[in-house]
Parts: sequence; C-alpha cells; structure tokens
Amino acid sequence: MRAIIFYCLFFCLNIASAQQRLGYRSSYDDSTLRLRGPLALMPFNRLIHSAGKVLTFGDPKLENHALDVTVMPGDQFVAVEDRYGIVVVEAKTRQIKDRWTYDKDMEFAGFMSTYCGIKSLMVNGKVFLAWGAAGRGSRQGALIIASWNGMAIVDVFAVNLPGNSILGSTLPNDIAIAIESGVPYIYIVLNGANQLAKLRFTDKQLIWTAPTGVAPYGIRVVNDKAYVTNWAGPQVVDTTRESAGTPTTRAYTNPSTGGTAAGTLSIIDTREGKTLKELPLGLHPNAIIVSPDMHFLYVSNGSNDQIDVIDIRREEVIDSIPVGLFSGIVTYYGSSPNALQLDPLGTTLYIANGFDNAICVVSLGQHDASNGKGSTAIKGYIPTEAYPGGIVLLKNTLFVANIEATGSRVLSSAQGLHEDQPNSEARHVDGFTIHQELASLSIIPLPSNDLLGTYTQQVKRQNLLFRVSLTNLPPRQGVAPKPLPQRVGEPSVFKHVVYIIKENKTYDQVFGDLPKGRGLSDLCIYGNQVTPNQHRLVNDFLLLDNYYASGKSSAEGHQWVDAAMVSDYIEKSVRAWFRSYPHRQEDALVYNKNGFLWNNALDHGKQVRVYGEACTTHYDKTQKWLDIYNRYLRGEDQGFSNTTTIGRLRPIISPDYPDCANLVFSDQIRADIFLQEWKAFELLGGDKLPDLMVLSLPNDHTAGTAPGFPAPNAMVADNDLAVGRIVEAITHSRFWDSTVIFITEDDSQSGWDHISPYRTIAQVISPYSAMGRTIHTNYNQTSMVRTIEQILGIPPLTVIDATALPMFDCFGDHKSAFKYDHLTNNIPLNQMNKGFASLKGQAYYYARLSAGKAFKEVDGGDDADMNKILWYDAKGKEKYPNQPH
Repeated sequence: MRAIIFYCLFFCLNIASAQQRLGYRSSYDDSTLRLRGPLALMPFNRLIHSAGKVLTFGDPKLENHALDVTVMPGDQFVAVEDRYGIVVVEAKTRQIKDRWTYDKDMEFAGFMSTYCGIKSLMVNGKVFLAWGAAGRGSRQGALIIASWNGMAIVDVFAVNLPGNSILGSTLPNDIAIAIESGVPYIYIVLNGANQLAKLRFTDKQLIWTAPTGVAPYGIRVVNDKAYVTNWAGPQVVDTTRESAGTPTTRAYTNPSTGGTAAGTLSIIDTREGKTLKELPLGLHPNAIIVSPDMHFLYVSNGSNDQIDVIDIRREEVIDSIPVGLFSGIVTYYGSSPNALQLDPLGTTLYIANGFDNAICVVSLGQHDASNGKGSTAIKGYIPTEAYPGGIVLLKNTLFVANIEATGSRVLSSAQGLHEDQPNSEARHVDGFTIHQELASLSIIPLPSNDLLGTYTQQVKRQNLLFRVSLTNLPPRQGVAPKPLPQRVGEPSVFKHVVYIIKENKTYDQVFGDLPKGRGLSDLCIYGNQVTPNQHRLVNDFLLLDNYYASGKSSAEGHQWVDAAMVSDYIEKSVRAWFRSYPHRQEDALVYNKNGFLWNNALDHGKQVRVYGEACTTHYDKTQKWLDIYNRYLRGEDQGFSNTTTIGRLRPIISPDYPDCANLVFSDQIRADIFLQEWKAFELLGGDKLPDLMVLSLPNDHTAGTAPGFPAPNAMVADNDLAVGRIVEAITHSRFWDSTVIFITEDDSQSGWDHISPYRTIAQVISPYSAMGRTIHTNYNQTSMVRTIEQILGIPPLTVIDATALPMFDCFGDHKSAFKYDHLTNNIPLNQMNKGFASLKGQAYYYARLSAGKAFKEVDGGDDADMNKILWYDAKGKEKYPNQPH
C-alpha cells in the first residue's frame, strides 16, 4: 500500500511539475476546431463530451438550437422545443418519433420559438402541446397549440395574444397550466409586453392580462397565485436612478457596467389578475420551479450563478445557493444557470449550468426543502453538450436540451477537405459557414454517487479548471517586465493597448492565399490584391492560422470581443433576436454581471478611450455613402455625434467617431479621427496616451452589391487601408516601444472556411511580436481579451477568460526596431456598385437582394444571402462552396 501511495504521489508531483513547466497549455492547444474524436472543442475554452446518449436533429442548412423540453402525459414521450419547431422523442427507445417545423404551414412562415416554456396537458383524453412563438418579420406573437395522436404532431394552430406590446410583439414565453374548478387555464408570460396573460383553454378566451416587471421570463402557479420571474427587474418609476433601454422599455442599471441592476419576482392573484407583491431576486432570474409540496420556489439567476429559494408561505427569499462550478474556490462567475428540475421527493435539485456545459446536482437541506436533511450541498456535476437550456427528469433519466450542442460543424458535402492537405489544388471546393448547426438532446440515466464523482472530474477537466489556479497565482516581486507577463499583476513592457475590432470575415476568405498558413486559396476572395496591408503585416509580424471567433454573429460577437462572455439572454436569443440585435450594445439585458473590458480597466485605475463601440452615431441621413465620402475629401465638418446607453462610457467615448454598425462612413474617416487624437496625445508632455484604446473598423463587412455603396472589394480595401495607416502611425510614434496592437474580427459569419466556420483573422503587432512566425496555437477571442487584461495588469472578468490561454506564443523577448509603412490601395475606395438600370440576370437579382437586406447597417439582412452575394461578386458563376459537386 505504501508503495502504491508513493507511486501516486510521485506521479501527481510529476504531473504538477510538468504543468508548471508547460504553464497554461493543455493537450488541445495545438488542435483546430476540426478536431476529430470523443471531445468537441468549442471556440471559448471548453471541451464537450456529454454523458449518456445524444440525439441530434435539425435541418443542416440552418442554425438549430434546442431550447426546452417537457414530459408528455403518460410518461412515454418527451417533447423538445427548438428554434424552428418541436420534436417528440420516445423515452423508452430514445428515438425521435416525429418533428414539426414552422415551414410546414404557410400560416407560420417566419415564426420562431421564443426562449423556453413548452408544456403539455391532457384534456378529455387528448394530449396537447403548447409553447410560445413569434414572427421576426411580422413581429406577431402567438401561443402555438398542437395535438399529439400517439404517432405524430397534428392540428397545429396559433392563438394570437393581444396585449400592450412595447416591442411590436408580445413574445409569449413560459407557460403554466392550472385546472380551476375543473376547467383548464393556460398562463402565458408575455416577455415583450411586460405582462402575464390568462387564457381559458377550452374556448381560447383571454380572461385578463396583468402587469409584471421588465422582460418577464418564467412562471409557476401555486394555489391562487402566479409567480413570475422578471429578467430585467422592476418597472422604472424612480427617475433619479440610472436606467437604460432593454431596448424600448427601461430597466434600472448598474452604473459601473450598464447592465441590469436587479431581478424580481412578481406575485399575481390568478382570480383577478392583480399584482400583489414584487420580491427582489438576483441578476437575470430566469427559470422557476415549485417543490412537490408547494412550500418552496426555486429560481435560477443567470448572471449570479445562484439559485434563490423562496418560502411560499412567508413570501420571502430564504436562501441563495451558489451552484457554479467555480463557486467557493474563486471569485469568478460565469456558469450561467438557466433551467431547473426537481426529483419527485423534492430533495434533489438539478440545474442546467449553461457555460459549465453541465447539470449541477444539489442536495437540498432541511432549510431549503420540506424533506431535506442536513445542509444544502452540491453533490456533483454531470457533463452535457454545450449550453444546456432545458431539463426534465423522467423515470430516473435526465433529458437535457442543449442550446449550442457542439457548435457549428455542419459540412454538407461528404467529401470535405482535410486540414492535412492545406493547399490542395483539387477542384472540389467545400467549406463550413457559421449558421449551419444541428440541435441536440442529451439523455442521461441518473448516475450513482461514484459515477457522479467521475462525471464531476470530467466536467472540471473539460472546463479547464487547472488554469484557474494559475490565473490566481499572486504576482512575484522583482520580476522583470515582459511583453506578456506570466501572472496577472506582474509588469509588462507595454503600457498601451490598441484593440481594433473589424467585421465578419473568415480566415480562408482573406488569408486563404498565404502559403505559410493552413489556408485554401480556392476559398479566398479578398487576398493580397484587395488586402495588401494585412498580408504584409502578417508576413512582417506574425500569422495566426488557428484563431477563432467565439460567437456566430455580430450580436454575439461584440459581447465576446468586448466582454469575453455572453449572457443567458444572448444564448436564449440566438438566431431569433426578437427584442434586439445588440451589436451596438444598446440593450442592458445583454451585458454580463461584470460588464466589459473598458469598465474592468477603469475599475483598476487605467485610462481608457473608446472609438465606435457601444454607441450610435447621429448624422444627416439624407447623405449617402458617396456624399459623405466626398465631403470628407473636401475636409468639411459633417457634424457627427454619438450617444450611448452606458453611462460609464460617456466621458471616455470619442464624440464623433462613427459607430461600429454603420457602413455609410468610409473607414478612412474613422482612421483620420483616431489618428488626429493619437497625434494630439503625442504633442502633450509626458505620457498622456490612454492605457486602453478600443476602436471599431467595420467596413470589411461590406454592403454586398447594393447600389449607392462601394463594391465589396472596395469596402474591404477601405478597411485594409485604414488598418495600414493606423499601424504606420503607431509604429512611427514615440509611443511605439510601449504599445501593442491587437486586431480581431467580431465574428466570422460572412464567409466560409475549410477548417471551421469560427476560424477568423487576427493580428498581434508590437516591437516584441514573434516576427515572421506562423502561430499554430489554438487561440480565440477570449484569449485575446485575457491577453489584454494580463498586459494591463487587471484580472479576468469571468470564468471564461480566466480559463483562456494567454497568447504567449505571439511574443518574443527581443525588441525589433521594425517600423511599418502602409501600402496604398489597389482598388479605388469609391469604386461604386452599379445601379439597377445597368444590371440584368443574376447580378440584378443580387443587387436587389443586397439593397433589400444589406441596407447601411451591419448584419441588416440574411447572412446566407450575403455570403452568396459576396461569392458571386468575386467569383462569378463558379460553384458556391458548401454544396455537393
């Protein structure tokens, strides 16, 4: 036995020693996201491998997300609500029995399921399913009701829900079913109207609507009271407190971050529809469940990593249970609890922890449950696929709806390209695009205590828990400054960080023509001729060919690049974006508890300047792109001004730098405004340059072939020239020796890539860059945020960037004297798209499509259409990627 113990100690010490030598690195850091094997690698420092069995489903041409799940009467089937319809799964065989989608009936064209809430009921021996949906175009909200005949979903119809909708749609969400005097009633949370509705099921008659707090989410009915969670807290009545939009209604906000300041629970009399009371809860209260004896309510708080326990008889919050994987050992948050389930005895609570990619199992103590014993404690964690968002327990088996599944990995052709043939000249052209993703359901038998212990260790490994201890190591005294310090708080040679955020390109789309990287030239449409500066910069400094966007659209992307995390609100909204498309950061519900990179820097005494992020530019909207560009060339003052809904940003935001979402401005205008400020800082004595400068350069997004805008290659060239001019000015500045430039795309949705649709372009430019190297290490947007934080000496914001790999491989120990001189553009920046009159055929069709959907706004239209437009513009009639040949 002693020999075994000694061997184990020796083995563990050697592992610890190896980890100390390797630092933050793990075995997946040299893998691409096309990693094959039992683990799926996500683009935000998480490995995925679910316990039990996983069912996948959905149209591979779409971005599918499983949202919620319910047990159907008779306990033979469960129904899964997904973004595009519902799926019925037979519990015994664990096979899909039927699927119904909105596109099966013209009545439901354009509809999508809302956030959660599918329920089932039996009336007069017949089984029904009910859930909420809304149309993106019509903005109409409806309760959808379907019948189940034992074999198929039939007789689907919509019940329109009139209400005082502030968003244009009532957004019906969670549902509660109650039998009152033998009559079934449905209570429906109207998320878009800040109301609760009561509907008699038999004749679909609306009985009443009652006011709630802001953005109500979940509901449970107990006796003659309805309990409704309010995602954004109480209605604003005190005008002296800071508040902001969500988007068109207002919520109280945290002055430090701009995010919502509180959540609440509305208590409503079910007989008359009167609000009786409103209890304060944690941040982003979402799911709610009631104990079997109706004595306790449990509410998950998505932005607190806690479960609030409410004593129904006292109508008080009596406990808040920390349930995050990292709770109790670190101060970071980010587990994102968002769905709940109780066992039949009411003593074990199962919580879907979204960003832990796991079910947290909690044993409820005597204080928190009628049959509880001892103290409440976490028993362990069960691995799921990515971001579990709905959960039920049936016959000792958990059924878990995973919102992100394994991410976007669909390649329609069975003969996809292989990454070990990076420069193949084969004419078969195939690639991934970001909005193709299958949904999934994890089916997991309840584990024994021993197996739960094994699962818990698996969850910790897959969440890279080992990095947290390294992140929390205290700074060492007397350590010499390095480009990227090993520990937070140790000195860096850099004092200034310039962080440039661009829009929507994949790696292959821009750098596929570079022989030194893993690119595919057939997929490259904005190569060296269009982007000479970016090509020269990656040759002179370094090339990252294994770098990934963490999200799939600008609404997600600007959260990842600004905050290294998205909130539960974002995850529940993907592909639907009913309330807002928050790329401009104008919705307080979007922000996570700790806010953004800029408030993190401000909180730690850093000087910050923001250019174009999180603001809206006001200008003369009668002016078109060419009008504004010509006035810029003439040097005329055009009276641009910015507003932001985040109070903390107002003193530090550039007042006239055009916002990140408006393509009517040339990126040369943006570059000029930034460089004028940079030169002004140079003229000041000493070093008054801000520590962190965040700026948006969005025009590589393009406006497609819409008349009135430059051609796509001209807009990408405009963006490239702006990058080159900014880098040139900084490298020739007296601040160059103490400055590092980070460049990233906000997402990768307007293109295709042969390795992963998340793969995008990024650059790290400094005197200490690993000059001339190609970096194959797996990095992502949270790695970049973490690296910026480490250089500035500020802690990570959440568990996501706390477990990110800092970009150590991008830096060397020796300073280069290299200065960059920008290259002039090869494409005229005012090379405009042709007008409709001069077009015909496919060109005319795509121009019409661009004008109708691209608008002047970033992501103003259909992404799949935009991708085809850009391909056609660059490649003509050559076969579009991602389609079988």
